[in-house]
Amino acid sequence: GKTLYQYARQMIELEQEIQSMFSKAAEQKERCITIATSTIPAQYILPDILEAGVYSLKIEGRMKSPRYTAGIVESDSSTVIEQVASHLVDIGFSGTVIEKANCKYIPFYQDDLVVIMPNTKEYQKIVKEQKDLKWLEGEHLIMREEGSGTRKETEKQLKKMGISLDDLNIVATIENPEAVKRSVKSGLGITIISRLAAADEIQSGEVLEFPFSQDGSGRNLNLVYNKNYKLPAAAEHVRELIIEKYELQKQSLQ
Repeated sequence: GKTLYQYARQMIELEQEIQSMFSKAAEQKERCITIATSTIPAQYILPDILEAGVYSLKIEGRMKSPRYTAGIVESDSSTVIEQVASHLVDIGFSGTVIEKANCKYIPFYQDDLVVIMPNTKEYQKIVKEQKDLKWLEGEHLIMREEGSGTRKETEKQLKKMGISLDDLNIVATIENPEAVKRSVKSGLGITIISRLAAADEIQSGEVLEFPFSQDGSGRNLNLVYNKNYKLPAAAEHVRELIIEKYELQKQSLQ
């Protein structure tokens, strides 16, 4: 039979194996990041951030190897904030702010909202002659879905101007900004959209733009996280990347 020493040795080896398994699991968890993001950051901001953060160049062969893995859930801004507040994800990206006691917001990108419309003589005349947005009341308007940051910010700005959604002729509600732009170009209506989302079409002349904010202010895209929990290393790295890329002042973010 086995000696007491052999049994003790087996127990020590088993304990070391268990510790190693837990250590690997903890390390793996630190190298994973869960992100909830609204549509505009998901499509136009996050790919660059993740490409910079998830990969690091190997010295040998200069092959890219994953530094960490990211699980991304795309939804509207309201849902993103709820997921962060409930600690269902590590960090979130949202196009609006909903006050939650445990949520910390870092505004990192100012994204103007603009009215875009088909490039026709009729709308060229509106762009040239109109000074405010009262003309919107006679137009067919395509809106984003209820929970989107773009829609929430649109409603806030319209309220400041004394315009209610009830005064507008909303012909369609569409979730995806790419589908919204296609609908505008096809003549379904006009829309209020993120300038970031419409930049290519505006630059190419496919659509015309009209300033939406009357006071020159835009809306912020925000990094949001739950301040009651320590960020995993991967999430902290993304936070640092945002601060560095958008040249934010660290002292103001504490």
